[in-house]
Amino acid sequence: MNIYDDIKSIKGVGAVTAGTLNSCCIFNILDLILYFPRDYEIISSCSNLNKVGTGKVIMDCRVKSIGKDIRTKNKKILSTVVFENESGTFQGKWFNQPYMKNKFRINKVYRIMGKIERFNGSISIMNPTLVSNEANSKKEDKIIPIYPLKSGITNNILIKLISKVIHEVDIEENLPLWIVKKYKFCNLNKAIKAIHKPGSIEELEEAKRRLKFQELFSYSLKILMLKNYHSKNKKGIAFKIVPELKEFKKRIPYELTKSQNKVIREILLDEKMELPMNRLLQGDVGSGKTIVAIIAIFNVAKNGYQAVFMAPTEILAKQHYEECKKFLQDTGVNIQLLCGSVTEKNKKILKEDLKEGKIDIIIGTHALIEDDVEFKNIGMVVTDEQHRFGVAQRSKLINKGKHVDTLVMTATPIPRTLSLCLHGDLNISTIDELPPGRKKIHTYYTDKKSKDRVYKFAVEEIKKGRQVYVVCPLVEQNDNLHLSSVKEIYDKLKEKYFKDLEIGVLYGKMPSSSKEETMNKFKSGEIKAIISTTVIEVGVNVPNAAVMIIENAERFGLAQLHQLRGRVGRGEYKSYCILIADIKNDFIRRRMEIMKSSNDGFFIAEEDLKIRGSGEIFGFKQHGENELIFSNLLEDIHIFKLANLEAKRFLESKGSKNEKITKELMDKLQKAFKIISFN
Repeated sequence: MNIYDDIKSIKGVGAVTAGTLNSCCIFNILDLILYFPRDYEIISSCSNLNKVGTGKVIMDCRVKSIGKDIRTKNKKILSTVVFENESGTFQGKWFNQPYMKNKFRINKVYRIMGKIERFNGSISIMNPTLVSNEANSKKEDKIIPIYPLKSGITNNILIKLISKVIHEVDIEENLPLWIVKKYKFCNLNKAIKAIHKPGSIEELEEAKRRLKFQELFSYSLKILMLKNYHSKNKKGIAFKIVPELKEFKKRIPYELTKSQNKVIREILLDEKMELPMNRLLQGDVGSGKTIVAIIAIFNVAKNGYQAVFMAPTEILAKQHYEECKKFLQDTGVNIQLLCGSVTEKNKKILKEDLKEGKIDIIIGTHALIEDDVEFKNIGMVVTDEQHRFGVAQRSKLINKGKHVDTLVMTATPIPRTLSLCLHGDLNISTIDELPPGRKKIHTYYTDKKSKDRVYKFAVEEIKKGRQVYVVCPLVEQNDNLHLSSVKEIYDKLKEKYFKDLEIGVLYGKMPSSSKEETMNKFKSGEIKAIISTTVIEVGVNVPNAAVMIIENAERFGLAQLHQLRGRVGRGEYKSYCILIADIKNDFIRRRMEIMKSSNDGFFIAEEDLKIRGSGEIFGFKQHGENELIFSNLLEDIHIFKLANLEAKRFLESKGSKNEKITKELMDKLQKAFKIISFN
């Protein structure tokens, strides 16, 4: 069996099963082997239930009696069997499965498996199933892998398929052997087999330790090689610091913070150097990153070069454009906007002007990376909310020039301890204070039962002259997902609470002209409330908006909730963020408490990282870039430090004369172990 054989080569996999596996990105044997469990279920082998806590158990017991079926208040059929062993007596219970009790005979001994439930001092086993006496004959704890599933595929099917192939193939070792020996790692083949079929908790932990190091070592290699690439033999543009900057700063109607001034100095010093800038500018929501970026591109434009400012949404691009025009009017700098809603005729004119160098600063969306967008002398590229773009998209724009200065911005602050992990190839500037006058946003959370009170409060705020955002996870109602949608909430609010008010809707797939009209009416105060998806998450600035209501808040990550909350509190008025959540467990309640207790984006990003991992927060998951499968960068920082150290030693040991070996290792890692992505 070859690891690159088609998935249909496995006995029992027909066209239908293959199609379902394909939807999980499983096309060949290697894909199947590298489809890792998301969790594990531990089934304790025991003879005494009093000695184990919760979870599933497998045990031998004798049937003492078989009860009669009972119909419960909610019209379910409850079937019971009374078992006994060292634990004493306990019940086996099934709901709506009356046939199950017929499998048992009084006084016979059976091996059963089920979930322990304790209530008022009594113990029950819920939905027990019969297992053969051969199963678990050694009476050891069982560890069952739980895989990510899609419709049409079950966990048992995946377990059976992987069991068929896991011992038939070998995956080549791809860590340097001296590292494997130094840290006493099991080999790659053994680690992957143990991840799918662990013989013990200890074996599983050892496999995880190996694979965590594996991906963090590979990730470190990528970062270090990128850094070497950026710093090696690359002569960029040494910009002068133009005298017009002093005049420009006088135009700013507020005083910049110490932190903003520090960051501006760092960026301008980079611009002065011949080495191309490669810098990340991070700061909390509302910390004033945009004005810093405007100063940077103004200096480039006054040096006679073109600057590009790319934003992830048209709403944000237009906002940046308006702000740039406001600050740079009468400076002799030609600023233009290029995005999807621009007519084809005007696009053609803009592209010609860019190519001829008539435009100094161009602001836009993904439209900027189209193949026919050319520049005469591009000197700097600024990307806002950089995690919303893939590496390939950012690179395509940067490669329209030669060794241009690059500034990427994010309002999803990276915890200080993780800057190296996530962006070791970038220099990092941090705005760590908010401008004076930014109001604290008062955050509360509640369940759906209190919606009436929440929306009555919103109406009271509107009567005071304020405006309101309502954010929903969906545009339209989905029968499979019991979540609030923009259209459903709009209809309900218009019918009951906001019936005499002008309100609007906003979502990503609306025509650009409709989005622009809605936002302009909201900014002018004509529209009192906007019912929206997360399209307003980034950058939207309406100082009069003072209430943010988020429906189904449990569906959003903490970092995203913090971004959404940042749309209010931008003016002089007391502002509120109200999270309406389905608080069905302590995990959700803890997340809501974090939002209620803190307005600090760095703290929230760190907590989000603990809960969800780096992939979803910093954009890896959306764009297929280095989503870490086994590692959590916060919890595994000690492993990262070791992996990073060994990656440095590896590169140093090879030296510049032996780059071929480094490339061979990278190719090997990428080909043989696809969980590592080298974009």
